[in-house]
Order: sequence, then structure tokens, then C-alpha cells
Amino acid sequence: MTLIDVQSYACGRWVAPSGPRLIRSAIDGSPVAQAGTGALDFAAMARFARDVGCGSLCETGFHERARMLKALAQYLTDRKDALHALSLLTGATPADGAVDIEGGIATLFVYAGKGRRDLPDAKVYLDGAAESLSRSGAFQGRHIAVPRKGVAVHINAFNFPVWGMLEKLAPTLLAGVPAIIKPATDTCHVTEACFRMIVDSAILPDGAVQLVAGGAGDLLDHLGAQDIVAFTGSAATGARLRAHPALIANATRFTAEQDSLNAAILGPDARPGTPEFDMFVREAHREITVKAGQKCTAMRRLIVPAALMDDVAEALAARLTAAVVGDPRTDGVRMGPLASAAQKADVTAATARLRAETTTIRAGWDGIDLRGDAAAGAYFPPTLLRCDDPDGARAVHDTEAFGPVATLMPARDAAHAATLANRGGGSLVASVFTNDPDFARRVTLESAAWHGRIYIADRDAGRDATGHGAPLPHMVHGGPGRAGGGEELGGIRAVMHYMQRTAVQGSPRMLAAIGGEWLQGAPTVQGPDHPFRRRFHDLAIGETLTTASREVTLDDIAHFAAFTGDNFYAHMDEEAAKANPFFPGRVAHGYLLLSFAAGLFVDPDPGPVLANTGLDALRFLKPVSPGAMIHVTLTVKAKTRRNDDYGEVRWAVQIIDQDGDPTAVYELLTMNAF
Repeated sequence: MTLIDVQSYACGRWVAPSGPRLIRSAIDGSPVAQAGTGALDFAAMARFARDVGCGSLCETGFHERARMLKALAQYLTDRKDALHALSLLTGATPADGAVDIEGGIATLFVYAGKGRRDLPDAKVYLDGAAESLSRSGAFQGRHIAVPRKGVAVHINAFNFPVWGMLEKLAPTLLAGVPAIIKPATDTCHVTEACFRMIVDSAILPDGAVQLVAGGAGDLLDHLGAQDIVAFTGSAATGARLRAHPALIANATRFTAEQDSLNAAILGPDARPGTPEFDMFVREAHREITVKAGQKCTAMRRLIVPAALMDDVAEALAARLTAAVVGDPRTDGVRMGPLASAAQKADVTAATARLRAETTTIRAGWDGIDLRGDAAAGAYFPPTLLRCDDPDGARAVHDTEAFGPVATLMPARDAAHAATLANRGGGSLVASVFTNDPDFARRVTLESAAWHGRIYIADRDAGRDATGHGAPLPHMVHGGPGRAGGGEELGGIRAVMHYMQRTAVQGSPRMLAAIGGEWLQGAPTVQGPDHPFRRRFHDLAIGETLTTASREVTLDDIAHFAAFTGDNFYAHMDEEAAKANPFFPGRVAHGYLLLSFAAGLFVDPDPGPVLANTGLDALRFLKPVSPGAMIHVTLTVKAKTRRNDDYGEVRWAVQIIDQDGDPTAVYELLTMNAF
């Protein structure tokens, strides 16, 4: 095949490889591509990202950036077949490629959806409610988050050339921060093909993304206090990058998602024949063979009750021996080679260290259906080892063979299983296979501090569960200690990593102007007519309706009780109500007050208000006795765009009595037509 020149994309233009390194096929060792970055000016790339990328992205708000992500996901979906063809050359089977390619695209879709649902249609994110900092409320504070005025440098691993790029890019772009992407060289030809589609789509603004295909040169030397480094890879490389002088001197934000010795724990209740036993064996087989075990979340240590060691060993060894390994372009192949000859050498060396503390259950090519050239390609057989003394062992808890290798070890009980899992020094994920909630609880509480995610598999979750090794964009992906100490994904949590949280203090008027959300004490305005007759875009933040008053009578309370069946004594028994420290006597139902409030402020005619979708933050502050007069203030607190036809309006509602005291407060949500 023609050698692929893997180009970089710097300062808005494509740059051919210079001083290239040859990339070889994992299948047979033949040359596939060449990449090199000798011609790149890394200082100029960093300046371009800050000067052009930051400006173009910060002109947009969260929702516009979310729409970009969705459009990008749809664009890549239509072109994914080309990516699958290249993915095969890295040793990935079609199923492996789907995890990488469709998984990455799905992450874009998830962040696009969460951006529209969970973030405001604004450029400022309000982190929590305002805090009153004075007795009168005239001085308040609140936390806001804004995009950092720098560049995010993404340093990605070889095993997921598409997902690895897109799972970092989605929250970064949603935050409004430009990115320089540095994929691992061994598989950068797949990343470049996907990145080229992103550029060709013309969906992202100028300067939003750049690509380094090859070495990173002196890129890190040019990073400062506003920049971010997000790394995925080995613990050794992560430690070296974390200690880079420029990152330390400038307090550059750094997060790492590193390899880890993830554990899978089988409960004592999960005996042969139970769903949990079968799930454990099935999942362990999948984690050993998918991507040829080249997953940062793969199961490395299989911790099972001592009495079940032989059963698990026999069942899992049988499944592994039935594996079909070979050229992923060949029909029937379920496990491909490792990514490169260098990776094969690393896995071979790590496995040799493990063998010093283990015995072999399943290793070598005997019995394996190998459909490839073991000498020319980077093939490694599925390997299952056994460590009968995990307490006295060391290598099994600190040596990772980043390939199709796992070690089986016994545990006495839940506490011992958790202790063994924790011996890994921090991991991305630990899984527990049990139908016993108490066992799951004990393991979780003993081990959660050492793991970024705990996956509990039982018969109830069944087929709905996504599996031990599947990081989901909704949940954090990362872990403490050896796993890097960082977090990625986790929904909007990942977006916040690329933003700066700042405490802003001032008057309610100032905070409302900065945050785009009305606060109690900020100015209000009276609209020209009833606010329910006005469309989404016509409503102003702080626009207020003050209603007429209504008396709450004893007959109203009795009728509401009879009509609803709510005969709670505080509403129906004068003496019992007086004996309650909260009430002066019989009082109105809280929900009666809400109903009266709606009657006071609702405009009955058809109009722009399409639906009442709920209320938030309801609090009853003062009891309302028979004879009280109440009125309502209805204020536009915030507006959030949902789609092209209507948007959500959040109204601050106060029910106020004849003394001017609020008796109830809440936030009403309506959908208003544009």
C-alpha cells in the first residue's frame, strides 16, 4: 500500500511530516505511514491557540458550542467507514474499532446534549446559589466559571486513536477553550484521518483545534498559567510530564489518566451456575481479549474466593483457549495483535516479571486458532496466571502487562478482597460481581478511596450494564494514586476542568448583571403587559408582575381539605394546631397557597407560554392563617434556550402576606415560544 504521510495541522494550515518516523503495521510489520514534527513552531502554535482560538470560541456561548459538537458528531458518523478501514491496520478488530470510533462519536453526542440541558444559554456558568454576605442582603457573593484564556494540550495514548481525542475534545470545546492534540505516534494516522474530517467540516471556528503528528518537541516549554495539559498514558510518562519545569513554574493545570492495575472481585455467593459467576467469567474474557487487552480499564487482577479459584480458572481458561486471534481483516478473528512490535516487547517483559510470582493457567499458542504470522506481527497469546500468595507478592500489584494478560488470586472475605484491590495503589476501576448487597457495600466502602469508579454487576443490572471496562461520558473517568490522580469525563465536571472558578462579590444588582440571572434585591422592571403574553426573546431578566390580593378564608381551607383528602390536623383542628410549635392555630395548606398563587398570576388565554414544566426550591416560610391577604410577585429569574422553537423561563415566585412577609418562595419553570 502507499505510505501515508501523516500531517500536522498548525496555525490553520497543514504541515507535511519532517524528520519522519516510520509507522509499521501491527499485523505484519510492513510500513504503513510516516509522521514527524521537525518543521513545527510550537511557540507559534500556542500563541495562535490563545490569540485566535480563544477569541473565536469565547464569542460563542455554551449552547452554540453544544450545537457545534452535535453537528461534528453527525458529520463524523457519515464518514466513519474510512476510519474503520484505517483502524484495522493498528490491529483493532471491527468490534475494537467500534469501541474506539463509535464510542468517540457517541461522547460528542452526549456532551452536545448535556451542554443544552445542563448549561445555560450564556457565556458564564453559575456555580451554586448566591451567598448573602451581609445581614441586609445588600452585599452578596457567588461563584462563576469562565473559560480559561489559554490552550488545552491533549496528550493521548495509542490504544484509542479516535475516542481518546474526542473524549477530551468534547468537554474542552464545550468549555470554550482551544486544543492542541498530540496523539501517540504509533496510531496517529487514524487520529489524523478523523482530525482531517473535523477540519474539512468547517464547523469549528478558526484556531479551535490543532494537531501534532509526531513528537511534541518543546511544546510544553511554551505553556503558562492559563493553559491546561490533559494526559493519558503510562505512569512513567505521566510522572515525567508532571515534573516539567515550565508546568511547575507556571502552575499549569495538569491532569493525568494513567495505566492502572484494575481489579475484579467475585463475591462468595457467586458460585458456578449463578448469573454473577457467568458474568464474571464472560467479563474477564472480554477484558483480556478486547483491544488485545490494551485498555487502561482492563481487568489485570482477578480476585476470587479461595474455594472458587479452580472453578474460575477452568471456566476462563476454556474461553481463552477458544479465542480466534489474527489479522483483524480476516473473518472470524476476535482478537488482533498488539499495536506494535515495541508494545509486544513491553508486554513480554512485564509478563516475565509476573511469572516470578505466579504459576501459569493458560499461555502460549497451543490450542489457539492463530490466523496470522506470529513472527512478523505483534501477536501475543491470551495469558492467565495464578498467584496463590497475593499477600506476599509484589509484582502482581505493581507490574502491568498492557496486553491480554490477567492474574487470578484468592481472597478470604470482603475485607481481604478490598485490601488486595487497594494494593494496586490506585486504579481507574474496580468491579464487584455479587448478588449480595452487603458484600457489595463492604467492598465499596473499604476500597472506594482507591478507585475512580466501582462497577457492581448483578443479575438485576443484567444486559443493561455497560461492563467493567467501559468509561461513560456521564461518569468520571480517572482515579487516585497510580491511576494519575485526575478525572476526565463525568458530564459537566469535565467541562469545569477547562474553566476558572472565581468568587465574585458585590451588590445583587452587580451580580445579576454579571451572571445574567436575577437575584433577590436586584432591580426589577414592570413590563408593558402581562409577562405570560410575551415571547421568550421579549422577556427581560428582572421583569416582574405584582398581582392583586386575595383573602384566604376558613371555608377555603375546609373546602380544599374535603376536595383533596388532606385533613392534616394543622389545617382542621384548632387546638391541636395551637399545640404545634410551628402554628398559631389552623393554617392554610401549603398546596392551597400554591394553587391560589397560580390563580393570581396565570393568564388564561392561549399565548407564548406553552407549558408549566415544574417548580424548584419550594420553601414555606411563614404560616398563613384564615383571614390573611396574600398576593404574588412573579419575576423573570433566568432564561435557558432549549431548541429553535421554545425556551425555558425560570421565574422567581414569592407569595406575600398583608404584613409584607414572604410566606412561600419557589422557582416556576415554563416553556415559552420564541
